[in-house]
Amino acid sequence: MKKSAIVLALLLALTSQLAAQPNTETKNKPYAIGISKMMSHPALDAIEQGIIDHLGTTEYEISFDLQNCNAEISTAIAIAQKFKSDKKDLVIGIATPPAQALAQVITDKPVVFGAITDPLAAGLVTNYEKTEETNIAGISDLNPLRLQLETYFRIVQPKRLGMIYTSSEANGVAQMELAKEICQDNGITFVAAAVSNSAEVKMAAQSIIDRIDAMYVAIDNTVVSAIPSVSEVCAKAGIPLFNTDTTSSENIDFLMSWGFDYYTVGVETGKVVERILNGEKPKDIGAVFFEDPSQFELWFNMDVARKLGITIPSDLLASAKVIIQNGQKVPFSSDLCTTVNP
Repeated sequence: MKKSAIVLALLLALTSQLAAQPNTETKNKPYAIGISKMMSHPALDAIEQGIIDHLGTTEYEISFDLQNCNAEISTAIAIAQKFKSDKKDLVIGIATPPAQALAQVITDKPVVFGAITDPLAAGLVTNYEKTEETNIAGISDLNPLRLQLETYFRIVQPKRLGMIYTSSEANGVAQMELAKEICQDNGITFVAAAVSNSAEVKMAAQSIIDRIDAMYVAIDNTVVSAIPSVSEVCAKAGIPLFNTDTTSSENIDFLMSWGFDYYTVGVETGKVVERILNGEKPKDIGAVFFEDPSQFELWFNMDVARKLGITIPSDLLASAKVIIQNGQKVPFSSDLCTTVNP
């Protein structure tokens, strides 16, 4: 009896020791992850790369299946069905339609979204309280629209603001409604033009350019994918352009650009994936919002300001991450404040 008790005690001690050790088998398991992207343009490409780069720094062995919807809803659904039949361990949707398709088709594996402005309006979360079971979590790229637009109004003092948005994308509609409300609060006429695909963007810009004195482009994938055409129309008409996607502002004639570094959005999305692989439930992660001002970048183009005769206040220039002068990125200097006409 005594001998049996000793054996039992040894077995219990061994079991406890094994339970306390990390599950190296799980850590070393190769994971198959599918990424479905709305389309290829600088911001979404940067998100994809940020995800891959961050997960490459973890101890997990991961294989990626990279897919591009080319802005087609039917393709997004087909990709989601492919990921389901391939039994992916986790899937990621970059932008709203791919994320929605994945969420509808895949219910038994984690679905992570990247760069969804309003996850609630997109139907990806039912609330922000993390009270309901779900297999969905991710990163929102919601911008501080009121602060951004009212800063823009301070610079250009418009009477009529133009905006192009995608009528079929929840993010685009939500931002259009908020921009309209902000304009009303500031006594500014709001002029909107809806598009359904990127081929319509230039025509939409041309249709409203004679009725506005400032243009605003929000985080709208369809519109941003055609931002050079919006810049071209604005430059020809002498209308200042505010593009919230800094990633796509590099080679266009914008006046102000204020938004995310989308590579950082990708890294943060990768961190959500890592948390799930570490065992955290999507329910307990929910929708993650950016709250640190340092995660946003403010850009000004002094060449465009000079051409349009617009003065940018020195306090705003001093807080800019990027300043364009003579076609080059330059550091802030008080001399910049005197390079344009008051």
